[in-house]
Amino acid sequence: MKAIVSSNKAPAAIGPYSQAVRANNMLFSSGQIPLKPDGELVEREIKAQTRQVLLNLSAVLEAGGSSLDNVVKCTCFLQDMNHFDQMNGVYAEFFGDAPPARSAVEVARLPKDVLIEIEAIALIDS
Repeated sequence: MKAIVSSNKAPAAIGPYSQAVRANNMLFSSGQIPLKPDGELVEREIKAQTRQVLLNLSAVLEAGGSSLDNVVKCTCFLQDMNHFDQMNGVYAEFFGDAPPARSAVEVARLPKDVLIEIEAIALIDS
């Protein structure tokens, strides 16, 4: 059984996809980019963009009955791997001492030419 998840505390999808899908006790988020909930793009700086992405991800997870604490896997897509260390600093602020498994890859281009996109898989609070 699956259910579509959406939150007005995160930007609306910019294409034919859901912010997240809940399946049994798991939540699968779509990639979040650094748009504010009103759709405005944040400044073109990796720390600010990473922070907004994680705020968006947190809002979507919450709407699906989960949280950043329940994330088991993240995938980070970076426009430039030279941003890796700065992204890691902000990422650590959100995930603390028990971070989830993660992959980070450099990609040729992201939607709206942003610097970062992050997707996650999380357990749902019971």
